[in-house]
Amino acid sequence: MLTQKNLTAQQVAALCALSISFIFSIVFYIETQKFFLTIGTFLSMSVAGYFTMFFVIEKFVYRKIKVIYKLIYQTKATKKEEFYYKNILPQKTIEEVEEDVKEWASHTEEIELLRNNEVYRKEFLLNLSHELKTPIFAIQGYVDTLLNGALHNDDVNEKFLTNTSKNIDRLVNLVGDLDEISKLEIGEQKLFKEVFIIQELIKEIFEALSIQIESKEIKCGIKKGCELPLQVFADKEKIRQVLTNLIENAIKYGKEKGEIEASIYKIDGRKILIEISDNGGGIAEEHLPRIFERFYRTDAARARKVGGSGLGLSICKHIIEAHSETLHVRSKLNVGSTFGFTLPSGKNL
Repeated sequence: MLTQKNLTAQQVAALCALSISFIFSIVFYIETQKFFLTIGTFLSMSVAGYFTMFFVIEKFVYRKIKVIYKLIYQTKATKKEEFYYKNILPQKTIEEVEEDVKEWASHTEEIELLRNNEVYRKEFLLNLSHELKTPIFAIQGYVDTLLNGALHNDDVNEKFLTNTSKNIDRLVNLVGDLDEISKLEIGEQKLFKEVFIIQELIKEIFEALSIQIESKEIKCGIKKGCELPLQVFADKEKIRQVLTNLIENAIKYGKEKGEIEASIYKIDGRKILIEISDNGGGIAEEHLPRIFERFYRTDAARARKVGGSGLGLSICKHIIEAHSETLHVRSKLNVGSTFGFTLPSGKNL
């Protein structure tokens, strides 16, 4: 049984030929009133029309499809295979070909994704290697110097040991951050959710970072109109970690005597939007899609000067995603940056 969605080339050719011949034969019979001549005309037109249609479809459609198949499967057929495909194997319908092309396209997308992941993996390993080598080589240098006689030199031994300790702390922090990201990714990092007022937590963080804030004479506070206490339902300590990292980054990369502002908004009664904004140098547009990647730095020299493992934003991203939310950023050079995320409202529980 023929269906509109499952026609072979032969069936399409036959259907078209019969339709045209039938219409022409009716007109011919009306004009001539000769029944047998009309039947002969119908048959001859049907046969001629079938072979003409089939030739056109085979020549200009299926030949192109064969080329597509060769590109898809990257194969070259032998003469026997060509004869088999052409004369013995049933022709595929256009719909079947479409499905094959869609399947091929999905495989191509998977291959492209794997390639991108491979590039990301190589960059990650390269960055990880660099981050590990820097403190390791520093520790090695200080220890070798101490062992070669500086240990008994009171002018430098304490300084070298202090620097060694700092680099060991850097290694410990780096390994700890990597371990935390890994646990967040595979869902091992459990969340202990509770209801708390987000403005109070932000004020606590501003107070804890007051020394850094005062050293750069930065003005910090909650945006006017956002002071009304709003409850959220989340892991308080994890959100503290996120906000601390965002505010620390705003301090590190913000300008002296600048401003850091926290904004809190109620969204559709079910979500609370939290944003941390600064008026610092901002981030170039080409860097925005990648700033949440591990070790990605928009300015490597400056980033290493101010310190940090390069994993802070990546950890923030994973913590927010563990809450089934998304961390986003808006930024413009010489204007500033705004990092924001939503959390469930605590009043809906």
